[in-house]
Amino acid sequence: MTSSAPGILGGDSPTAGTSRASVGIIAIGRNEGDRLRVCFDSIAGLSASIVYVDSGSSDDSVALARSRTIEVVALDLSAFFTAARARNEGFKRLRELKPGVEYVQFLDGDCQLVAGYLEKACAVLDARADVAITCGWRRERDPHRSIYNELCDVEWQAPAGDTTWCGGDFLIRAAALEQMNGFDASVIAGEEPELCVRLREKGWKIHRLAETMTLHDAAMTRFWQWWRRTVRTGHAFAEGAAMHGRPPYRHCVREVRSNWFWGVVLPVVALAAAWPTHGWSLVLLLLYPLLAVKVFIGARRQMADRLAAAFAVFCVIGKFSQAAGQLKFVLMRMAGRRSRLIEYKGS
Repeated sequence: MTSSAPGILGGDSPTAGTSRASVGIIAIGRNEGDRLRVCFDSIAGLSASIVYVDSGSSDDSVALARSRTIEVVALDLSAFFTAARARNEGFKRLRELKPGVEYVQFLDGDCQLVAGYLEKACAVLDARADVAITCGWRRERDPHRSIYNELCDVEWQAPAGDTTWCGGDFLIRAAALEQMNGFDASVIAGEEPELCVRLREKGWKIHRLAETMTLHDAAMTRFWQWWRRTVRTGHAFAEGAAMHGRPPYRHCVREVRSNWFWGVVLPVVALAAAWPTHGWSLVLLLLYPLLAVKVFIGARRQMADRLAAAFAVFCVIGKFSQAAGQLKFVLMRMAGRRSRLIEYKGS
């Protein structure tokens, strides 16, 4: 599994066993602009094999990658596009270039890999043959730019240790990814947790380091961006539950049920019963501020009161946007159609 080659990831650490040749990096992006430049700067020299998968960018992303001598895969967007498909195409090209690659670091084009992290991630896979994926903490590069960025920064913080899922940035064993036949290219969001479910079904483990892994630039400054992003989250929950909601994992079932109740059932019942109950059913709507208070009490143990209050309010609002995403999935499925990518960045 490991190599005796001296040096790791472009450095000369005597404690590391994984060579640059056995680690590949795949970045995916679409119109990331300067964010992609920062991403490329952060991975320069870390691997002998770097692949960038571009999903129809209209900026200079492809030219930028080629100027860095990074292998480029330009997706054919006439076919159904998902980030999962982009990751699969990147891995396919990486295997063609370096058949012997052992570990693959996936990275979103709006993320910057933290110096020194990759060595620590490789050390986990070197030491534990049962771990397929290791990841760390993603943090926002500029959390104070907007409340929406701050909320993203809170979202990324998950407990360290063996876990059940990872996000878009992670290190994986190439053999494990091949065993799963890659990502499910039909999934428009949440493809990483979906992959983790299948890996766990085969006995693999997912491990999260207590280390900052990447700096992310959500670039969210408007409410509608946050709304669309949470609609996408709801869609991912619904799709995940439809695929893996059965025991023992019950993937996303709790989230889906919560969103249906708070985002659909409760308001419909309260409003529909208002006339026959002479308005008394509207008292049910008081459950929303009670929910916000409950979330606030739990959140303030981990963050400042100001942010905890905002987190609580947006958690309640998010029940509606996530329910909208779930409804979109259900309606598209009933119509026998697939949802298109839900993007939130842009002007």
